[in-house]
Amino acid sequence: MRNLAEKWPAAPDWATATLSKSSVGMRTFGGLNQLLVSGDLAAWSKASGLAGEGFGAGAIASGDRYMVRIARDRVLAVAEQPFPIAAGWHAAGFAVTAMDAGLHVFEIEGPNLDRLIARGTALDPGAASRSASILFAGVGVLFYRFGNPHRARLHVDRGLAPYLWELLGQVQVL
Repeated sequence: MRNLAEKWPAAPDWATATLSKSSVGMRTFGGLNQLLVSGDLAAWSKASGLAGEGFGAGAIASGDRYMVRIARDRVLAVAEQPFPIAAGWHAAGFAVTAMDAGLHVFEIEGPNLDRLIARGTALDPGAASRSASILFAGVGVLFYRFGNPHRARLHVDRGLAPYLWELLGQVQVL
């Protein structure tokens, strides 16, 4: 049988791969616990201890536990340590799905971050949105800033991470 993998470039070693382009650097950010939460978000907040609506595109998240807003009734809960809430349906009215293996996280940082964002999406780099879900370079991602205005995180489907990595390696940030 023909090996169809030969026509695709090999995925980089995510543990060591870095990109640097015109005052913007990019790397994989691993080790985060990611839970997709759907349903009654007020009940989720009460059970998890995470308050708020979650951060949208362009908003600045911080801390070791936070939520990224996807839709009216859906967030991605992100933490450096595992959450004490099990995956599955909860009688309080919300469902939890572990996304650690499904979403790859890139961290992009540098003074030209806004120029890179402008190259990848129609989103105004200076504006914030309620939802972090955007199209970036034709791929659906969750985008938000983390810690400061010059650092962003992109959560992308793991299967599309090599494509996005290769594309960003070819982008010229002016």
